[in-house]
Order: sequence, then C-alpha cells, then structure tokens
Amino acid sequence: MAKDKGKKKGKKAEEAEEKEVLETAPIEEPGGTGEKAKISRKEFDKEMEKLQVELVKMQEWVKATGAKICVIFEGRDTAGKGGVIRRITERVSPRVFRVVALSAPTDREKSQMYFQRYMPHLPAAGEVVLFDRSWYNRAGVERVMGFATPEQVEYFLKYAPPVERAIIQSGVHLVKYWLEVDMEEQAKRFQERNEDYRKIWKLSPMDLQAQARWYDYSRARDAMFAATDTPECPWYVVPSNDQRRARLNCISHFLSLIPYEEVPREPIKFPKRQPKGNYKESDHPFRFVPERY
Repeated sequence: MAKDKGKKKGKKAEEAEEKEVLETAPIEEPGGTGEKAKISRKEFDKEMEKLQVELVKMQEWVKATGAKICVIFEGRDTAGKGGVIRRITERVSPRVFRVVALSAPTDREKSQMYFQRYMPHLPAAGEVVLFDRSWYNRAGVERVMGFATPEQVEYFLKYAPPVERAIIQSGVHLVKYWLEVDMEEQAKRFQERNEDYRKIWKLSPMDLQAQARWYDYSRARDAMFAATDTPECPWYVVPSNDQRRARLNCISHFLSLIPYEEVPREPIKFPKRQPKGNYKESDHPFRFVPERY
C-alpha cells in the first residue's frame, strides 16, 4: 500500500512538472522548430509605444537632473544597430538624444591619440549620446582589416577599461551593447540590401569583407570581450536574429539600467488666440506642392 501511494504521488508530481514545462516553454512556430513565434506588427507597435513613453519620461528626467548617458552599440554588419537606435530616437528630442556615427578618420585624426576623436562627443549634462559604432572600431574592423597594427590593438585593449572607468567616474552612465546575429541571418540581410534599392547605400566593400572574414571577426569579438567586459562597464549581448524582439529587449533593458523617475508635470493651459483685427488674407501667388497623393 505504501508503495502504491508513493507511486501515485510520484505520478502527480510528474504531471505537475510536465504542466509547468508546457506553460513556460517558448511558443513554437508551426512545424515545431523550437524557435519563438514571430511578434506581429500590431503587438510590436503596442509594446514599442509603451517603451517610447518611458524613453520620454527618462528624457525629462535627464533634462531636469542634468544626467549624462552614453550608450555604445557594436556588432557585426547587419546586426541591427541602426534599427535599435532609430526606435530609441523616434519619439524623443534630438536636442537631448544625439546619435554619433563617425566616418573614417582624417589624416589629422589618425595622428591624434586614438581616443581623442571620440572624447568631444561624450555627453554633457542633460544629454544622451548613442554611438553607432565607437572607439571599439579598433578592436573590430581596424584589427581585422589591418588598419591598426597588432601593437596598437593590444594597447587599445589594455587601456580601454581604465579610460571607460574614468568616463564613469566623471558621472556618465556608460552602457555597452553587442548585437549578435548568426552567419545565415547576416547573409540573408546582405542579400536583401543588394536587392532592395532603398538599402543599397548600406553595402560597401567593407561589408562584403565582414561576411567573407566571419571567423576573423569572431576572433576579434572574443578578444574584445575577454579584455573589456569588466564589472564596472560590462558588455550586454542582444540576440538580434529576430529584429523586433531585439529592439524591444534592448530598449527595455536600457531603461532598466537608468535610475530615472517620472518628473512631475503641470497640465498646460493654452492661451486664447488673438483676435483677427485688421488682418487680411494675403493674395500672394503661393507655389503649392502638387497633390499627387
């Protein structure tokens, strides 16, 4: 009897465990691939709207407190850095949120101390700066493509952590994101850029090398993480094969790192419009844009 009772308890426990697994398991696409189902456009827009409201709240807190925030976005070509940045800046003020995407260095900048060209772009009080690629170019493309010597790369990896420590100690909230895309998805996105005329400007000889030298970039990424993923300024990895999920997850995580609070806001009372008085509508021959749509 005791054995039978024990078996019944064991069966119930197994059933409860199975139910828990089923309830917490990710939603699978038809066909049972094991991957989460795609987020619909409607669901994505709904969640993004909530996050963008929070970004505006954070913006008002930054303005009110004089906070300084710097966010670095790195990752392979096509990983989705630009897409995340666009969604962050879509509903906020460009006078508070600044995007920094530097072009190739000039001859003068090449002669400077390496970090020098990036320092002027760091945030002042009341600013949020988003780097679409950053000083980590030296650890990635410059290393892989031979634009920097092995000694220069080694020097950079050694001194990047103390430089970032100094930035943080100056009062800047410094956040680093690495967007991770796999080999097949990168190839697919490169092909889309080649076939969609709106995206051809995103293709360059450097992008082609990013695909050809996949494992060189993997080695560079691994060395960068080993040297610069520090307790004071860690790297946060964003899986980005699913672009909608990557954008939602990244922005949600970013908001969780900043200790912002909602700033009290008085309702605006709009003044009455002034009377027309002696104003007369102009008879100027305005050149209206043709209404083709």
